[in-house]
Amino acid sequence: MSLRSPLGRVLGRGAAHEGVSEWWTQRVTAVALVPLTLWFLFSILALPALDHATVVEWMQGGWTTVLLVLFVVTAAWHSQLGVRVVIEDYVHAPGAKTALLILVTFAHVLLGAAGVFAVLRIAFGGAAA
Repeated sequence: MSLRSPLGRVLGRGAAHEGVSEWWTQRVTAVALVPLTLWFLFSILALPALDHATVVEWMQGGWTTVLLVLFVVTAAWHSQLGVRVVIEDYVHAPGAKTALLILVTFAHVLLGAAGVFAVLRIAFGGAAA
């Protein structure tokens, strides 16, 4: 016979409590994407023209480069978290789930790095040939 309540006996057992940080990260990246997306849309729409030279000149602005890099990194991170949740929820074969999670992580890192590289190349190296 125990003097502990049923709740006291089960506290600390069960879930590993690891999903909460991913859940919070997904929410924080979503909140961060709201002002970044609004800034991006209003900045693009405020340009006098959408030709190549105008967009390159806009991208070479100091704060524009910083905000574009933040936008690319945050969007890639948020996308990876969302796709990861879908795979974890709907792919039930352990081998396939692991392979897909690895593939999705590598793909998002590659896409994010390519996006950052493109922004920095245009911002600091001029237009790509």
